[in-house]
Amino acid sequence: MTRNRSVAVFSGEQLGRYGFGDDHPFGEDRMNAFWDEMCCRELDFQVRIFDPSMAAEEDLGRFHTADYVAKVKACSAAGEGILDYGDTPAYHGVFEDARCVVGTVLDAVRRVMGGELYRAFVPIAGLHHSMPDTAAGFCVFNDVGVAIKLLEQEYGLQRIAYVDIDAHHGDGLYYPFEDDPRVIFADIHEDGQYNFPRTGFSHEVGKGPARGRKLNLNLLPLSGDGEFFEQWQMVEEFLNRFEPEFVFMNCGADGMTGDPLAHLHYSPRAYDRAATALCRIAETFASGRIVAVGGGGYELRNVGRAWSAVVNAFLEAPAA
Repeated sequence: MTRNRSVAVFSGEQLGRYGFGDDHPFGEDRMNAFWDEMCCRELDFQVRIFDPSMAAEEDLGRFHTADYVAKVKACSAAGEGILDYGDTPAYHGVFEDARCVVGTVLDAVRRVMGGELYRAFVPIAGLHHSMPDTAAGFCVFNDVGVAIKLLEQEYGLQRIAYVDIDAHHGDGLYYPFEDDPRVIFADIHEDGQYNFPRTGFSHEVGKGPARGRKLNLNLLPLSGDGEFFEQWQMVEEFLNRFEPEFVFMNCGADGMTGDPLAHLHYSPRAYDRAATALCRIAETFASGRIVAVGGGGYELRNVGRAWSAVVNAFLEAPAA
């Protein structure tokens, strides 16, 4: 099978620094876990590797309030404080580290839109709980939220698909864009009755002009590949109906068996199937344009296996 020669992975020490210490579930060792698996599978020689980038402060303002950005900056300089209700502590440099996550995703999007890249993966990204005015769930700045605003404001896109298979609902993308018809939102996650952030129920389908353009699918604890595949068919049908011009994928590894912060039992096959299907949809409607972000995942072996499955699928999926 011909491997796609224009798949990029963004990697580097600065991007890997985003994390909250060894005693926190979101540590700084996730990048290494991913890269070790990439090397074991010899995928590192098959992708184009790009360094991280730093977002301009004005880019943060596309999604976040000025007061919140200033708060993060001040707590970062002081090296102390809590940025949400307790899960997301500040540390020296968190402002710069979080800006790097955003900047790297923006760089990936700009390169894909410019035709330099075809498919891109940013492992330390997908901070999908951050809201415009607060951190949440280990997420300081919402990188994809900023990137969606970029696509709307600079490129004028009218149908941007955001597809999230992280075990936790992407509330930081759903609610800020709940009434935005340009964002085609599809999220499969563990039922909010049983897990953080306790949102994302099936009746949440968007509001106003966006009603019917959002899809939330809930899985019961202990669900595995079979249950995922049943729901995934609905995601494909939903996306095909709206013909997206750009595709984002959040491929959080916390749906894998054994993750300490969720109760699902996916194997890497779920990630392969989702990534392969999204590449096909991107080929059909979006000139192939797709950017994946790593999202969550708190068992290191699973992080490497899930994310490498996505990169491999990007390499193998047929190109136009």
